Amino acid sequence: MVEQERLLTGQGVSPGAAWATARVVRRAVQAYPATVEPAQVNEELERLQAAIAWVNEQLERQKAWMSTRAGEADAAILEAHQMFLADPAYVGEMQRRIREENLSAAEACVGVTHATSEMLAALPDEYLRARADDVRDVGERLLRAVLGDEQDQDLTGMVVVAEEITPSMLTGHTGQPAGLVAVRGNRTAHAAILARSLGIPAVFGVTDAIDAIADGDTILVDGDAGEVWVSPSQTRVEATRARLEARHQRQRRAQQHAHEAAVTQDGITIEVFANIGQSDEAERARSAGADGIGLMRSEFLYIDRSRWPDEEEQYAWYRLALQQMAPRPVIIRTLDIGGDKPLPYAAMAPEDNPFLGVRGLRYGLVHRDVLTPQLRALLRAAVHGNLWVMVPMVTTVDEVRTVRAIVEEERLNLQAHGVQVGEVRLGIMVETPAAAVMADVLAREVDFFSIGTNDLTQYVMAADRGNAGVAHLYAPHHPAVLRLIRQVCQAADRQGIPVGVCGELAGDPLWAPILVGLGVRELSMVPSAIAQVKELVRSVSVSAMRELADAIVTSPDAAAAETLAKDALARLLP
Repeated sequence: MVEQERLLTGQGVSPGAAWATARVVRRAVQAYPATVEPAQVNEELERLQAAIAWVNEQLERQKAWMSTRAGEADAAILEAHQMFLADPAYVGEMQRRIREENLSAAEACVGVTHATSEMLAALPDEYLRARADDVRDVGERLLRAVLGDEQDQDLTGMVVVAEEITPSMLTGHTGQPAGLVAVRGNRTAHAAILARSLGIPAVFGVTDAIDAIADGDTILVDGDAGEVWVSPSQTRVEATRARLEARHQRQRRAQQHAHEAAVTQDGITIEVFANIGQSDEAERARSAGADGIGLMRSEFLYIDRSRWPDEEEQYAWYRLALQQMAPRPVIIRTLDIGGDKPLPYAAMAPEDNPFLGVRGLRYGLVHRDVLTPQLRALLRAAVHGNLWVMVPMVTTVDEVRTVRAIVEEERLNLQAHGVQVGEVRLGIMVETPAAAVMADVLAREVDFFSIGTNDLTQYVMAADRGNAGVAHLYAPHHPAVLRLIRQVCQAADRQGIPVGVCGELAGDPLWAPILVGLGVRELSMVPSAIAQVKELVRSVSVSAMRELADAIVTSPDAAAAETLAKDALARLLP
């Protein structure tokens, strides 16, 4: 008897589709003592140190594997894992607990990993919150090594089903998994980033995956639709195969034209930029066809260290990205940290609601000793390229005026000391409802807008994007969000300043054309999406997209808006 196909749903975090046998990974750990006798403390410290050395060696091998398959930028994700193993706030705390509390190496590893991951998971920035997944992965590797369970499973060609997919599941094997299904996780998790780079279809947030899927089941993972089919019918498999072949043909055409301008059917040029986290990723973005960098997150210069980076360190970091992209624009966002101690060396008072607290520019204006060196480094680095400086979490005109005054003051100070400085454009992230509503006033104070749809959606919909309980409300394509985007674009157009989108929506093949219709003229995304989005832009006209966008913003809810967008684009696009 043929089993009836069953549908499970979640969030598609890596596009494409695959069908293969399921391998359900359950992370069972053998029992271990919580404490040891004082005479055993040195033995436990040695056990921990040996485990650290083994995991480091394993990561080195897997970095080499990753660099040959996805590139150095993605291999750097595993370098971040190695940094945890050298971090005194992480490993040092394990050693302290073993020495002072007589904990076993395993218990210290579990406790410190849990505390560190909980701290990271509470951060306001989605990209930094995803580091919680990394520390859990590192902690799991370390725990297995401490307990002598160092054998990795071979997941080659399987659809891996797990509570959480970790980077270690995707690296170091003779091949790679065919697809991924997870109960937890989102698009910004490092496992999702790696999956996209490696071309592994993935669906996360499938809450019933562990209960509904058994080892040996045939699974079809559809990362485009966010669907997981258990025992898919032959008809469904054949239809999926035909869809993938058509997509591959389109992708091949898009790659051939990735370095050409994205000009719409009615002659409007749309700039397609890249989002990056490290300065050395700029070259990869350029190779992918990026017209510039739409968002360079400066936070990565501040994490995984025990002190603030000084002006010289920052200058060298920014200069590298500017030189690699020159003369194309590079938009660098000033430090965007929140009010719940995301950095071990940042003295910040606890806050009941850090999402509404001292984060982004608010932190910089309170701590001028942090903001000023960054602005000085940026002014100096501007000599080496086309620099645009963007400040996050703006809500008032006074904030913008204060930042501009600091920039001009430091420009004069540097010049007075014979230091060469470059010209910079100063813009803001439009990610708060206040900034969106006051866009007409703010447009007179800045040189450009960049809309952060991730945070804007969170604040407009009053829905924490990391909270599964309100996940149904967090929809960047909700008409309430889209109306504000259109309002911001109209205000920018009247003032004659450019407006872009650097949130996740910009790289979405469904919504990128709609954003063009709303008035966006610069879209910034992960480098791997650039060729496809450029090809989509060339296939539409601004006038047609404007008409469609005007209809979509009148939809009653996100579901209706999505249906209208899909139906219309299916008719309009080849």
